[in-house]
Amino acid sequence: MVDQSAIPVATHPAPTLEQVAERAGVSRSTASRAINGGLRVSPEAMESVAAAVADLGYTPNRAARSLVTRRTDSVALVVPEPDERVLSDPFFAGVLNGVSSALADSDLQLLLLIARPGDSARTIRYLRAGHVDGAIVVSHHRDDSIDRALQDSQLPNVFIGRPLTERRSAFVDTDNVRGGRIATEHLIALGRRRIGTITGPADMSAGLDRLAGWRQALAAAGLPADAMVSGDFTIEGGAAGARELLARYPDVDAVFVASDLMAAGALPVLAELGRDVPGDVAIVGYDNSGLASTTKPNLTTVVQPVIAMARAAGEELVAQLHGRPARTEPLIFAPELVVRGSA
Repeated sequence: MVDQSAIPVATHPAPTLEQVAERAGVSRSTASRAINGGLRVSPEAMESVAAAVADLGYTPNRAARSLVTRRTDSVALVVPEPDERVLSDPFFAGVLNGVSSALADSDLQLLLLIARPGDSARTIRYLRAGHVDGAIVVSHHRDDSIDRALQDSQLPNVFIGRPLTERRSAFVDTDNVRGGRIATEHLIALGRRRIGTITGPADMSAGLDRLAGWRQALAAAGLPADAMVSGDFTIEGGAAGARELLARYPDVDAVFVASDLMAAGALPVLAELGRDVPGDVAIVGYDNSGLASTTKPNLTTVVQPVIAMARAAGEELVAQLHGRPARTEPLIFAPELVVRGSA
C-alpha cells in the first residue's frame, strides 16, 4: 500500500505583479498604480489591469501594498463608552449598520475601538501610531480628549454628534435642540402644563441640546422649567430618573425623556407608582429605535435617523481619504415626531 501522505502535492505559484503587467500589456509600475488606486493611470490601462487580475486570480500583497501606499486600508469606529453600553444600546447597532453600508463599495475594513471611560489615552496612542487611515467617533464625551487629539493630528476624521470643542471638526448630527422642542411642544399641545424631563448626560452635546429644546418650548408657552433630573441614556438611568422626578415633582403630568432607552426604563416605574400612561403622565422619548414600538404603551418619540447619519459620516470619511478636504459645515438631519400611545 502506498503511503498517500508521502506523495508530494503539486502546487502552483501565486501569480506575480510582473505576470499581471505582462498580461495587461503595461509596465510593472503602471500595474502597481492601477491596483493601488489608479493614480496617473488611463482608463484603458485600468481596464486591462483589472482584466488581467481577474484572469490570473492575482491577490495583492497587503503588507507590500501598505509599504508603497502608506495606507492600512482600515478605518476605526471609535466609541468612548463601556463595553456593556455598546452591546446593549440599539443606537450603536444602527451606527455600525450605517457606517458599514458606506464602506461596502470600498476595500476599507472597519475596526471597532471601544474607548472605555478613563482609558482614552490608549485609544489615542493607537490612532496616532498609523494603524488606521481614518476614524469615525460616536458618542463623544467632553472629557475623553479624543476630539482634541484628532484635531491636533493629520488623521482624517468625522464625528457623529457635535463635538464639545471650539475647534471646527467635520461632523454629522440631528438637530437635537429642535428635537427637544418639538417633543415638548407636542406635550403642550395635548394640554399638559407641568412638563418634566429626564435629561441626557451633561457632558454630551445631545444631552445638552435636547435639554435646551425642552427649555425653549416651555419658555415660549410661559410654563415652568424646573422639573428636571439627570439621566445617562440607559434603561437603569431612566428608571432612577423617573423615580427621582416623581418624588421631587409629584404634580408632573408629562415627561420628555431624552432617549427611548430611558423612557423604556421609566414606564415600569410609573406603573409601579400608580401613574397611568398617558392618562396621568404623558411620555415622549427620543430616537425612534426599534424599542419604541415594543413598550407598553408604544412610545411617542422623536426620530433620530441613526443609520442615515452614520452612512453620511462614512461617506464623508471616504471622501477625505480620496483627497477631498474635510467638510467645514456640519451635515444636520431634521428631526420629526412619531406619535404613538404614550402621548
